[in-house]
Amino acid sequence: MHLFLLGVSHRTAPVDLRERLDFSSRDVGAAVEALATRSSAAESVVLSTCNRSEIYVASSDPARARDELVTFLSDYHQLPRDEFLPHLFAHDNLAAAHHLFRVAGGLDSLVVGEPQILGQVKDAFRAAAERHCAGPLLTKTFHTAFGVGKRVRSETALGEGAVSVSFAAVALARKIFGRLHGRRVLVVGAGEVSALTAQHLRTHGVAEIVITSRTAAHAEALAAEVGGQTVPWSDMRQAMARANIVLTATGSQRPIISRADVEAVTGRHRAEPLFFIDIAVPRDVDPAVTEIEQVFLYNVDDLKGIVQENLARRGAEIARAEAIVAEELARFMAWQRSRRAIPTVVALRQRFDDIRRAELQRLDGRLSGLPPEARARLDEVTRLIVEKLLLEPTEQLKALPDEETQAAYTEAVNRLFRLQDGEAAEPAPDETESLPADRPRE
Repeated sequence: MHLFLLGVSHRTAPVDLRERLDFSSRDVGAAVEALATRSSAAESVVLSTCNRSEIYVASSDPARARDELVTFLSDYHQLPRDEFLPHLFAHDNLAAAHHLFRVAGGLDSLVVGEPQILGQVKDAFRAAAERHCAGPLLTKTFHTAFGVGKRVRSETALGEGAVSVSFAAVALARKIFGRLHGRRVLVVGAGEVSALTAQHLRTHGVAEIVITSRTAAHAEALAAEVGGQTVPWSDMRQAMARANIVLTATGSQRPIISRADVEAVTGRHRAEPLFFIDIAVPRDVDPAVTEIEQVFLYNVDDLKGIVQENLARRGAEIARAEAIVAEELARFMAWQRSRRAIPTVVALRQRFDDIRRAELQRLDGRLSGLPPEARARLDEVTRLIVEKLLLEPTEQLKALPDEETQAAYTEAVNRLFRLQDGEAAEPAPDETESLPADRPRE
């Protein structure tokens, strides 16, 4: 079986095409089941997020798998193949595993180190496993990827620190208030950055989000998107008086919130903090408001400085994360090499067990006087002797350092014990599990 990957991501396809190839807006499980009907996909997992749609399969014929997956994408999404073919990328075997490990570790994300992707990878595998579409190869590959993601999180600081203006604004708010549960937010302006920051604030448990905009329809649309409410532009002062956090991002050419406005709603001595996030360029809030006690103001330059510091810090962690990926990939390579020896290992064990059984049968007359318990014990002892005799040779055969050496040794074993005379087919999954386990990692 070969591991094969076909997909698009934010690196290869624009957002409008990714949206048209998205599986998550429908039922990913249904997509996996539909994919399972393709003869070349013995195992399959579909990973679909806002930044990628990737299909992982185990196939004995990667070239045929590629053709069938392209046809599947076209049929499933009702999209002519010429529209997405130039944007596809494909990897097989170790390259496919390497890509998945980097995805799970957050190294291939639009925002490097973002924490959500590992959960999305786990959900994708779970959907396939629940429908019995993930067999031994994909199970091992994805479980190794889970380990990569866990190690990157625990052994590096790749996911620490805000790396977008919106995340930085929320991080600063949490520093000032300690926690955001129960806080009230006023959003002035209803553009894209306002929407993204409001969504982040909502996920951190703010109690209320109020939207105001010169264009009432825009305010209503954003309020519906973030679960907030609207107030007329003329009521901005009253809404500010109730707020703990004021987010501004309008297109005004001059400040819309003056020191006098803030003093009018807070007084000169405020009991609790009032936090302004001014993301507008030009600025919406008069810098003089910071002279008022308990009033904090951060503009877009302040936030960008925080983002750059965090990006630099993450950059230093990328090399450590890549080293973890390389280490786990080497272990995965060793596991793959060991699988190639399994048919020979199974045949060798079967040959030795056949000899053991034949000898016991030849001695059946001499052993006929033994009680059943003694006969059973003799059978068990001889079986254990064969197991112990074969344990070291089979482990060594599975652990040979390269494919060429392993192929030579496998051929030698086949010739020495005439294993080609019998069946040496690849074992079923339960037979594979019965083989001696690899020794624990040092």
